[in-house]
Amino acid sequence: MSPHRKPNLLVVCPPDHYVLRNLPAIADSAQIQVGNDTATLERHAPDAEVILYSGLTGKTVDFPEVWRRAKNVKWVHCLSAGVEKLLFPALIESPVPLTNAKGVFKRSLAEFAVLGMLYFYKRVRRLVESQRAHHWDDFKVDWLPGKIMGVVGYGEIGQECARLAKALGVKIYAIRRKPALSEGDPVLDRIFGSDRLHEMLGEVDVVLAAAPLTPETRHMLNDAAFGAMKPSAIVMNVGRGPVIDEAALIRALQQKKIAGAALDVFEVEPLSADSPLWDMENVLISPHCTDRTRDPDWLDLTMQCFLDNFHRYVSGQPLVNVVDKKAGY
Repeated sequence: MSPHRKPNLLVVCPPDHYVLRNLPAIADSAQIQVGNDTATLERHAPDAEVILYSGLTGKTVDFPEVWRRAKNVKWVHCLSAGVEKLLFPALIESPVPLTNAKGVFKRSLAEFAVLGMLYFYKRVRRLVESQRAHHWDDFKVDWLPGKIMGVVGYGEIGQECARLAKALGVKIYAIRRKPALSEGDPVLDRIFGSDRLHEMLGEVDVVLAAAPLTPETRHMLNDAAFGAMKPSAIVMNVGRGPVIDEAALIRALQQKKIAGAALDVFEVEPLSADSPLWDMENVLISPHCTDRTRDPDWLDLTMQCFLDNFHRYVSGQPLVNVVDKKAGY
């Protein structure tokens, strides 16, 4: 790309959102237009060469509406890691690359996974309730060495969760669509193909859902999957809510087919006030905020991912975090 040409960048985001404070870093390298309404799209989308789409900064125009007007777009970047809301047939079939925030939030999510294990194995709810009651409650706790975590979706997030858990003495099993990609991985104790999901679930103490949402992963953890788990199993979800069949999870918890759940994501968000999950003593709920770090700010982190890619784009280098649009992640 010519060093004197500035590509037209359309940022689909509320124009008063603080995340835009990151844009001056590329002000000399792009013609930037920001908006989140039909008038802005009508005016600027036809000339946009690059589109930055945010689904993390409040309500945004549905992406098909953006795409329909973007006749000259060469690259689309999504500020979130999940891209299921952007993937519709016209984009999937087009040659335009889609990039995302894969891996940006993995550390904080992995810390929540460790928290989830410690919450149950150290019986934190009982500690808090005893403290509130001024009750000296002497009881036994478990430790992590020797426990087995089974990772469902061994991508960036799943691998980071595995690394932190491994450092605490947890054995790591994982399932992934292409097991060969993990051959020789020093973190893994065992790797399973997708067709061996229930076999893995029957052997682990902690089930970590970290899979992207695709037609194949939707409700992957269902009644049959919970039935394959140990009654002592803890289920955690730091990926996409609908990977777990929530009604099946509630049944499994109520019937004590599993021991507990630590959840950051849900099928429908916000979680309905009448969901049975709220009142279950064996459930830890995070309102999809465990990746929303304060310092560094989580949106600044994901914007930096875009800025790094933008510098690659204008200098003619290959983009990173390119989504396999047909696979869905």
